[in-house]
Amino acid sequence: MQPVIQQVGTARWALALWMTVCCGVLQAAEADAAAAVQRGRALYLAQCSMCHQVTGAGVPGTYPPLAGSDFLRDHRRDSILALLEGLERPITVNGRGYHGRMPPVVLTDAQVADVMTFVLNSWKNPGGQVVAEEVAGLRAKCRFPTYEALAAANAYRPLPKAPEGFRLREVARLTDFATRLASDGRGGPVYALGQEGAVWRVDAAAQKLVPVLLPGEYPDTAPGGFGTLGFTLDAERRLWITMNQRVEGGPLVSNVVSIYRTSPLGVAAKPAKPALWYRTAYPYGIGPYNHGISDIRFGPDGLLYVSSGSRTDGGETGTDPSLGSMGETDLTATIWRLDPKSDAPSIEVIARGIRNAYSLGWDGAGTLFTVSNGPDAHAGEEMDVLVPPGPGSGGAVRHHGFPHQLGLAPAATRWYPHTPPAPAGVDFVLPVANLGPDGWRGTLPGSTFDPHSSPAGLVWLDGSFPESVRNSFAVGRFGNLIGTGSGEDSGFDVLSVRPERRADGTWAARVNTLLSPLARPIDVARVAPGTLYVLEYTRPASFKDQVGWLPGRILELAVLR
Repeated sequence: MQPVIQQVGTARWALALWMTVCCGVLQAAEADAAAAVQRGRALYLAQCSMCHQVTGAGVPGTYPPLAGSDFLRDHRRDSILALLEGLERPITVNGRGYHGRMPPVVLTDAQVADVMTFVLNSWKNPGGQVVAEEVAGLRAKCRFPTYEALAAANAYRPLPKAPEGFRLREVARLTDFATRLASDGRGGPVYALGQEGAVWRVDAAAQKLVPVLLPGEYPDTAPGGFGTLGFTLDAERRLWITMNQRVEGGPLVSNVVSIYRTSPLGVAAKPAKPALWYRTAYPYGIGPYNHGISDIRFGPDGLLYVSSGSRTDGGETGTDPSLGSMGETDLTATIWRLDPKSDAPSIEVIARGIRNAYSLGWDGAGTLFTVSNGPDAHAGEEMDVLVPPGPGSGGAVRHHGFPHQLGLAPAATRWYPHTPPAPAGVDFVLPVANLGPDGWRGTLPGSTFDPHSSPAGLVWLDGSFPESVRNSFAVGRFGNLIGTGSGEDSGFDVLSVRPERRADGTWAARVNTLLSPLARPIDVARVAPGTLYVLEYTRPASFKDQVGWLPGRILELAVLR
C-alpha cells in the first residue's frame, strides 16, 4: 500500500502547489489592475477631466458622459480608438446624441491602457482591464500609427512674431500642466503653480523649472485629489495658494475651498511646507459647473481679494439630489475680501453676479477690474469694473448681472428657459464695452470679448512699457473649448485692453491684439519692469487643430532696450 499512499500524497502536494500558483497569479493580476487604475486616475485628471469632468459626468450636449456609459460598455474598441486618433463622427451615449469633435490624446500605449482601465472601473462602469498590447494593435492601424507620429503632431509651435518694440523668447518648457505665475514684478524669482499643487521656480538662465513644493506637502487636505488655481506672492515673500476639493460622504457632495500660505521664502527660494490659513465649503456645482475659488491677489489697501466662481452654467437648480438644488450660493459667483493679518479670517463679499473671474487686477489709479468667462450660451465674455464698499462698512454690494444679465445684451434677454428671475429693485452693472478694433467680431461697441474666448491672465502695463500699450491691461485669452457659433476660433492670444470711463459712468475699452497665435495662454504676469511672462497651458494654438494635450511652456515678452 505504500506506493499508493505516496501517489495520493504526491497528488495532494501537486494540487496544493497548483492552487498556490493560481492564487498567486490571481493576486498578481488583481494588484496589477489596481495599480493601473491608480496610474490611470492621475492621467485622467490631467488629460481628460477638463472636458469629461472629474466625476465623468461630461457636459450635456457637448462632451459625452463616461460615467455609466453604454458606449464604453458596448464599443470598447471605438472607445480606445477615440484616444488614439480622435473622434469626429456623431455618437449616441445613454440615449443622447453628441456631435462634437474629440482630439486624440498624446499618451503611450501603456498610459492609454491605464486611462481606459481607470474609466472602466469607475462610476458604475462594467470593469475589466485594457493592456498595452491591445492598444498597440489598434494604434498600428489608425490615423497616427505610432506614438511618435501623434507626438510630432503635438510639437511646440513656432513662436509668433513679437510686436514692434518687443522681443519674444521661450523661457522654459513644462513637464506638467500649470495654471499660474507669481512674481514680485521687480525682477525677483518667478514661480509657476501646477494644477495639482506643485510649485516650481523658473530658472530662466538654464531654461528649466526647479521643484519647490510637491502636491503631497499640503497638510490637512480632504481625501481625494485637489485642484489649485490661485497663486500670489506677498511682501514677506510668502506664497498664497487657493485649492478646491470635491468631497463626498455627507448629505450633499461638497466643494471644500482652502487657502494655503507658506512661510517666507528662504535663501534657496524654497518655502517650508504650506499651512492651511482658511477653509470653507458649499454644495458642489451642478453638473460640470463647479468653478471654485481661483485668483488670489493683494489690493492696494493691503487686503486679500479672492475670486469665487459660479457653481452653475446659468443659474440652473439641477436634478442630482447629491449636489443641492439652490443654484448659486451666497459664496459663489462673487469676489471676496479677507484680512491677511487675521488668524481667523472671515469672508466679506464685495461683488456679486461675477460668473467666473479667472483673474483680477488694479489699474494705475487703483480701480479693480476682473475678466470673466461666460456660459455655454453664446454670450460675450466680460471685463468688469468693481467698486467694493469700504472695508467693514457694510455698504451696498454691487451686482454685475450673472445669471440674469450677461454681457451687453438687453436685460430682458433670457439665455436659458431656466434662468431665474432677476431680484427686484437691483440695477445691474454693465461690463466694459469693447470699442475695437479687436477682441469682438460682432457689431461694435460690443461685449468685452468674443463668446467662449475665455479671458484668463490679467496684468496692468505701466510706464515701463511702450506708449503703444502703456496704461492698458494685457489679457491672455485661453481660447474656446466648445464651438463659438460662428465656426471660428476664439481667443488663443494676448490682447491690450485700454479702459476708459465715459461721461455717463459706464466703461469702455480700446482693444488691440498684442500677441497671436498662442497655445492657450492661461496666465500673464509682469516679472520685471518692461517684461512679461506668458504661460501657455498646452501646445495647440487653435481649437481646430484637434490634436491631443501636452504641457505647454513659458514665454518672455520684453521691451527692447
